[in-house]
Amino acid sequence: MDSDDTIPISLIAHTVFCPRRAWIEAQGEQVDSFAITAGTMAHKRVDNASESRPGAERAMLIHSEELGLTGRCDVVKEQDDQSLEIVEYKSTPSRRRALITESQRIQVIAQVICLEEMGHRVTGAGVYFTNHHTQIPIIIDDAARQECREWVQSTRNLIGAAQAPKPLLDDPRCVGCSHATVCLPDENRHMEGQKARSISVSDPDGTILHVMTPGARGSLRQGRVTVSKNGEELASVPLEKVCGIVVHGNVDLSSALIREMLWRRLTVVWCSGRGRVIGWASSADSPNGQARVHQHVMSELGSLPIAQQIIRAKIGNQATMIRRNGDRPDLVTELRALARATETMPSLPEVFALEGRAAQIYFSGLPSMLKGAEARAFLNTWPGRHGRGATDPLNAAMNFTYSLLLSDCIRALAACGLDPHAGFLHSPSRNKPALALDLMEEFRAPIADSVVLTCINNGALTTDMFSHTLGDSRLSTQGRNAIVSAYERRVTTEISHPSFGYTVSWRRAIEVQARIILGVVDGTRNEYKGMTVR
Repeated sequence: MDSDDTIPISLIAHTVFCPRRAWIEAQGEQVDSFAITAGTMAHKRVDNASESRPGAERAMLIHSEELGLTGRCDVVKEQDDQSLEIVEYKSTPSRRRALITESQRIQVIAQVICLEEMGHRVTGAGVYFTNHHTQIPIIIDDAARQECREWVQSTRNLIGAAQAPKPLLDDPRCVGCSHATVCLPDENRHMEGQKARSISVSDPDGTILHVMTPGARGSLRQGRVTVSKNGEELASVPLEKVCGIVVHGNVDLSSALIREMLWRRLTVVWCSGRGRVIGWASSADSPNGQARVHQHVMSELGSLPIAQQIIRAKIGNQATMIRRNGDRPDLVTELRALARATETMPSLPEVFALEGRAAQIYFSGLPSMLKGAEARAFLNTWPGRHGRGATDPLNAAMNFTYSLLLSDCIRALAACGLDPHAGFLHSPSRNKPALALDLMEEFRAPIADSVVLTCINNGALTTDMFSHTLGDSRLSTQGRNAIVSAYERRVTTEISHPSFGYTVSWRRAIEVQARIILGVVDGTRNEYKGMTVR
């Protein structure tokens, strides 16, 4: 059998446990969890082939040409009659009883079949539970072998299917599953009025590192990311704490650091000094390759339902911002009506026209949301909302903050394996990250606009933090630092998810929405629903 057709024995075990988890594994999704770490520690010695001793082979590579399997046995012991015994090491992190699961049993039977095809006689097999120091035997017979063969075929059919299996519904297996954070079982099977379990919303214990000092260099040194300039160390962060890097302006990164980030499947985003996203680097070993094919087909054909939901959420969040921070209830009423109207728009151009009308209304209410001594200074030079090429401090601050949000959306989509360029609302024809721009629409008001308003209203950002040359306004280093600090505080703030009810940070909420898009693309979900805050 061709090497491209071989599948790992571990994938068979995943199929037995949950077909969708096997699909996710086959698509290249990788996660970290306590259970995985405990399992890795349990295997630390048996995974080291150099620890082998006469009569006990460790980390023995095995295969089956007939079934197209490949794998590794933890320990293979030679008996007095030259037959072999397989011992699989497992951990039970929650101190449950030492019981062999069905997936563990099939995994060991698959190892037996491989060794027998390789010319060995296997007379014993079992699972050794490291927490209990107990070995439980597994029965080897023809019925078990046939059952294993059927699971192998089921796995092949599964990973060759055109669509992802539906998530389990209210199933106890999801609670302890390490892949719940990417599977989103409750979110993808969510019914209105139900509360999703909080099994899939834990945020990674990591930091987005913003490197902003002109002329600085980021490098890797003794397991830490260090930033230095002219021989002076400006910052030092443990590599394990970094879950993404954003480079601002004239800053250099060492090739070793970039390589390590890509090995860890973490994204690096480069921005101009004014915040415009220039590009990004992400691992070639990204998950969900088949889903990306479907995504590009959907992008080419267009998806009016997704576009409607994105704009509906965006306008609804704009209305909430004015209701919470302004004094224009008339504008809130108009925006609510436009949000409802998006669902009846028959085409994308009409959705865009409605979005433009909502933007005019929303930004006409922006002055009512600015308070404090600095508000008037910003409003005195504000000509209304302008994007690229802004000549006043308020628009320059908003554009910079939108770029920070765009960076987060790019990272979230890259983590899902989706192409940030193939969008459903914005057109990719202008060579922009259209899907990332789509995703950020519903987060502009509650994240980016909120950051700018907060910085101005509490005095953290002042008009003195901008330089003015030939009618242009640019943030100073002090101004960029103020916005980045406020932005990071905002995206790490935890809220109650308006749709699913659990506690989640804003940054994690962005990835949840990205994975809901993925669910529509891979067939898990029937429709996309935007995130609307109340």
